[in-house]
Amino acid sequence: MLYRSENIVVTKADAFTDRIVNMYKVLNERKEFIISKQALRSGTSIGASITEGFSAQSNADFVSKLSIALKESDETLYWLRKLRAGSFISEKEYNSMEADNKEISKLLTSIIKTKKRNMEK
Repeated sequence: MLYRSENIVVTKADAFTDRIVNMYKVLNERKEFIISKQALRSGTSIGASITEGFSAQSNADFVSKLSIALKESDETLYWLRKLRAGSFISEKEYNSMEADNKEISKLLTSIIKTKKRNMEK
């Protein structure tokens, strides 16, 4: 098994979490408290759920933890869209965050599918 620090999805989720935290700080300075807090919660939960997956008690538990991370990624994208719609973040900021989020989602989807396929063998 790969060490956490060598795993691409962990690395990308950690970087995304850092971006979410920094965005939250900036949005608080801009006096946006509600939607940014939702994005902070779901955005930081992605990496936390992936990290929990490394301590999974079974393959099914691993899939469950990564599935939660995928759901949190979807929710984060929703909040980012709302921040963009409210003009709290620019189109450029949104596009950059969206691209990172979608990359993590694709990685999670691939990992989940592969693990499920291997569990069926």
